[in-house]
Amino acid sequence: MILITMPKPDVVIEKQTDPQLSHIYGFTDFHLITREEAGIFMFYGENDELLFVGKARKLRPRIKKHFEDQVSPMKNHREEVRRIEVCLVSDPTDREIYETFMINNGRAKYNVDKVFYK
Repeated sequence: MILITMPKPDVVIEKQTDPQLSHIYGFTDFHLITREEAGIFMFYGENDELLFVGKARKLRPRIKKHFEDQVSPMKNHREEVRRIEVCLVSDPTDREIYETFMINNGRAKYNVDKVFYK
């Protein structure tokens, strides 16, 4: 058996209940997420339900795309996201492993690829 230990999140941002400056579904702290570094991200809903896991070479633009474009698997579920966790992972192989592990171990609700638990 292989033991995979997920890294601790480097950044966690929460949806604001009454945001004053938010233009992205209630999230005002996107500036805390790096633009240039790679890693994985997890979207959580109510009661810490894992909704979606993704990876990116440049985190902030990729995460924002899930809230803006029309091809994201999250396009019909954006309002459900309450928390975003980001782990910086520079190695592409490690990102792939962590993403697949989190999708299956956390039973991510809206990931359709890399799912082994159905």
